[in-house]
Amino acid sequence: MPSSSSDVALEVRGLGKRYEIGEQERYLALRDVIARAVTKPLAGLTGRGRSDRSAESDRIFWALRDVDFTLNHGEALGIIGRNGAGKSTLLKILSRITEPTEGEAVVAGRVGALLEVGTGFHPELTGRENILLNGSILGMRRTEILRKFDEIVDFADVHRFIDTPVKRFSSGMRARLAFAVAAFLETDILVVDEVLAVGDAEFQRKCMGKMGDATREGRTVLFVTHNMTAVESLCARSIWLEGGRVHADGPTSEVVSKYLSTSFSLQSEQSWPDVQEAPGNHTVRLHRVAVHPEGGSSSDAIDVRTPISIDIDYWNLKEGARLNLSLHVYNEQGVEVFNALPYLEREWQGKPFPRGLYRDTCHIPANLLNDGLHRVELLVVENSAYVIFHMEDALLFDVRDDPIGREGWYGNWEGAVRPQLAWETRQLEAGAAIPEAMRD
Repeated sequence: MPSSSSDVALEVRGLGKRYEIGEQERYLALRDVIARAVTKPLAGLTGRGRSDRSAESDRIFWALRDVDFTLNHGEALGIIGRNGAGKSTLLKILSRITEPTEGEAVVAGRVGALLEVGTGFHPELTGRENILLNGSILGMRRTEILRKFDEIVDFADVHRFIDTPVKRFSSGMRARLAFAVAAFLETDILVVDEVLAVGDAEFQRKCMGKMGDATREGRTVLFVTHNMTAVESLCARSIWLEGGRVHADGPTSEVVSKYLSTSFSLQSEQSWPDVQEAPGNHTVRLHRVAVHPEGGSSSDAIDVRTPISIDIDYWNLKEGARLNLSLHVYNEQGVEVFNALPYLEREWQGKPFPRGLYRDTCHIPANLLNDGLHRVELLVVENSAYVIFHMEDALLFDVRDDPIGREGWYGNWEGAVRPQLAWETRQLEAGAAIPEAMRD
């Protein structure tokens, strides 16, 4: 039975959606229908039924299974997960675009959805006509739509093109208009799927502000995104979908941290306890490599504000060897971010190493690396000239973004590094130096 609480905007119980993998069902002639009707009762006797059922089960794919959650009015819920986790399928069910195979979703009120850029727009109709059409589909009266019309056009900034067919809009114009229609028409629940993937910084800032306004007005927001900074900024609570099931549900910071720490094929630590089996050669063999926050462990999350240490433990097998290490750090685009060498290490560099186990630690300051995946390549150099050992993929770690200091920007922060540099602004001359004709 649905919840009796007037605070509940959405209640999802045992929701599941099943698809069949393979070719679309072909047209059936009358003889095919008759043949099926005749052979079906005999399937159990011939043994075909079991193999048919097995073949059918191989074609079944559950995009969602056993999904349960309740959402109150005025809440903003983030939905995160990898591609194919079931996020968009869930939103399509909640938006009544597709029906669930099992379970139910009880929605209290009208739903406004932006699932893809321009979803629900007719390309041959003008922007004005599409606004009126979308409002009508939501069950709004023409007077209600017209009351919001100017706000929609102002937000989308498409005044000059409002009577132009939408097919001639740029992707950015369609994104702005689609979001404005979904956000400003008077729906109780706003469903948004990756709206921040398109648009400039100003558009992103306006979108996030409008979704925040919606929750303060008592509307409910469901926000699907791969942008962890955006979801942490907007949503106090998040759900992590994995394989069509709810893997975690709770405070956004906790859910995002769990997701990022387990959802990537990371290699933040490797170790080889047996020197005879460890990678290397007759001079040097590796014991352990690890990347971690300063004072933390390799399982701890790293963000752009985190000071990082890279540890390399190795056995020197050659008495008197003069060794030094070289680290090359690459970002996920394959760009080399930097090459680190132990020039500032004074105790051992340039000196002969007795046999034994050593640890080199490279310290990477906070506010240097950009967010994203990073790969560490390790070289062992002898006599400052000869590379005697090389490991291309010694470590792979992820640097998380952090919303502090972004000032409303949720797109990619360009560049291989992201330093916090000193900056100052000074006025060199007063306004009187500007000619009158040039003043605004």
